Amino acid sequence: MDIFLETERLVLRPFTEADVDDLVALDNDPEVMRFINGGRPASRADIAERALPRLLRDYSCWGNRGFWAVEEKATGLFLGWFEFRPVDEHSSATVELGYRLNKAAWGRGYATEGARALIREGFTRLGVERVTANTMTVNTRSRRVMEKSGLTFLRHFTGDWPDAIDGSEQGEVEYELTRTAWQ
Repeated sequence: MDIFLETERLVLRPFTEADVDDLVALDNDPEVMRFINGGRPASRADIAERALPRLLRDYSCWGNRGFWAVEEKATGLFLGWFEFRPVDEHSSATVELGYRLNKAAWGRGYATEGARALIREGFTRLGVERVTANTMTVNTRSRRVMEKSGLTFLRHFTGDWPDAIDGSEQGEVEYELTRTAWQ
């Protein structure tokens, strides 16, 4: 197994075609998807044909993936994924941080642990100058992970929600962390 990054309790690795069933389970948990699409289920075909190719994509500006499957190191259990991808196809200066973990991983500090490790990797080895992350204003758990990972509130904005979900009327928030502030 290729390993991109390890922490005390986590292994982040590139996605493979074999991850489809784990992704189907993750994206079909209404609580996991509450702040993404209101908890609506996704078909296996949609995940295999639309979501997985996005997760398998390499970014030419740094010759690496932007999405990483995350497993619990002790058990090998699939926990979800982290996003750490360049915002601009041609530059690794600014990356977007994201995460989607299954409920078994909630409240255990895994999201913060993985986010901090990715931020450290980005600032020390990948040439990242700025990390950005956003979520719905009402997603307090995700906002807390951003804050515990060192990001600070930047702005509140209203996004374009093609299918409004509960809480989307309150808009979204963006957080950031620069290399200078991190050092």
